[in-house]
Amino acid sequence: MLIEQIRLENGCALGLRFEMQKYPLLLIRAEKGFLMCGYLDVKAAEALGDAAAKVKGVQNFEDVLEARIVEATPAARELGVEPGMTGREALEKMF
Repeated sequence: MLIEQIRLENGCALGLRFEMQKYPLLLIRAEKGFLMCGYLDVKAAEALGDAAAKVKGVQNFEDVLEARIVEATPAARELGVEPGMTGREALEKMF
């Protein structure tokens, strides 16, 4: 497992990377929510009331920041996160 601080304009996020069989599982956590890769389930995050957004096709933290949001929970939408924005834009709204 790799843990990395990711400095953004509005704060410092925590990146977690787990090496799986073929592709990494990636998650970046900010103060009020998190970004997840395709391994993780938005519906589960929604059921728990978390502010979460999903990106797909990513291999590293920079990919997560540059990828477009494909799904977001209602709690994330309340923070201003919308599908189509970049992961970086979404994370900035989660501080």
